[in-house]
This record gives sequence, C-alpha cells and structure tokens, in this order.
Amino acid sequence: MSEEPLTEGETVALKRPGVPALLLPLRRGPQRVGEEGVLDLSEVVGEPPGGTATWLGASYRVLRPSLGDRWGALRRGAQIVLPKDAAHLLLLANVAPGGKVAEAGAGSGALTIALAVAVGPEGHVTTYDRRADFLDSARANVRKAGLLDRVSFVQRDVVAAGLETGGLSSVLLDLPEPWTVLGSAREALAWGGYVATYTPTYNQVERTVKGLRELAFDEVRAVELLERSLHVGELGTRPAFEMLGHTGFLAVGRKVA
Repeated sequence: MSEEPLTEGETVALKRPGVPALLLPLRRGPQRVGEEGVLDLSEVVGEPPGGTATWLGASYRVLRPSLGDRWGALRRGAQIVLPKDAAHLLLLANVAPGGKVAEAGAGSGALTIALAVAVGPEGHVTTYDRRADFLDSARANVRKAGLLDRVSFVQRDVVAAGLETGGLSSVLLDLPEPWTVLGSAREALAWGGYVATYTPTYNQVERTVKGLRELAFDEVRAVELLERSLHVGELGTRPAFEMLGHTGFLAVGRKVA
C-alpha cells in the first residue's frame, strides 16, 4: 500500500483496533460524519498514512483503505458476490492493472469495487444493469469507496442488446442467464481475453459451460469454492463447526480460437 502523502480529495479509512473502518473523503475543514458528529482532518492532509485523528473521544489511525475496508462500508441492496468468490473471479478473468473490463449485473456494486481496485488508476470498468435503482446503489457504494473515476455506469439490458464496449481484457457476468450474453462477450473481448460467470445453480452452470464450448472458448472450466474457518489456540486448534458453503458456481473461458 502506498506510503505517499495523503492528498486532499482521496478517500481515507479511519481505523482503530476491533472496529470496522470508517471511510471518509479527505478534505480540509470540519465535515459532518452521518448524524454522529463533526470531524476535521486538516492536519493529516499532506502527511503520510498512519497519522492520528480524534473523533468522539476515540483515537483513529488515518490510512488508505483496503479492499476489505471498502467492502465493509457497502450499503447492501441486491445480494452481493462474496469475497471468496470475488477474489477467484478476478483470478479466473485475469483482471489486472490497466485492464479494460465490463461487468453485467451491477447489483450493489461489491464486485464493481473489487474490479476497480484491481484495474488500478490506469484501467477502467464499465458496469451494466437494466435496473436504474441497482445502478444508483452501485454508484453510491463506488463513490463512497473513492473509485468513481475508474467506473462507468450504463443502464442496458445486455441480454437483449449485448455489450456495447469492444477491446475488453475481461468480461464478468453475474446474471440469471449468462449463456445468452456469451456471444456478445466474445465479440467484445480482445484476443486472449477472458469471460467469467457467477451462477447459483447446477442448471445455470451447465448451460453456461455448454455455451462456452459451443462458442469455441478455450480453457473452459467451472469451480466452486468452500470456506471453513479455524478456531486457533495452543494445542487446541480445530475446524469451525460451521462453514461458508455453497454460494455460487464460477465458470470461465478464454478467447483464443
């Protein structure tokens, strides 16, 4: 994470042990924080991350936000892609700094934020949704995460109208019927680009993989990720009794042939 001085206008995270980070725009002068009070961050502008600020009697470190901090600040409406799946989707779709990425199914913007972090300041994400309220929710969350300059929001039914962007490095589809968009995704991808999908049922992933194969995508595969925590103690470490099991199936293909 960058140790460059904090600049006015960027988003910072106020963090103290055991408490979720509070995300705020960095600016000089007092600013209201919800309904709870007023905070002045003038003294940390131009200083390296790690300075302190006092708010409501507590001391906070002023840091650049992590992806986890940004996800923790999400206001959820639609069901989000959870971190275990989002991280692997980025790997499968080869989302990297400088990438030009399209996402269909904006939802609450959780995956949008992960994509925007991954492409960095030189990349760009275009997110599509047919519902204006979902786009508004995603836009608000991306704005709060401080990543609005990396994302374009387009109201469009990609099942009916397809993707409007070309030369893409990656396409990610979080849709009920992603197989209906695979042809458009293939046309929009640059050579060597990837399409990755997220679906919750076996029937959906079967039809998606079949569509990827019929369209001659390469490196086609489908996976499911399960997450189990550990209770760690001296001479007493064991798996947790409960685990984060099925959330969705991930499928991927690459434009080569």
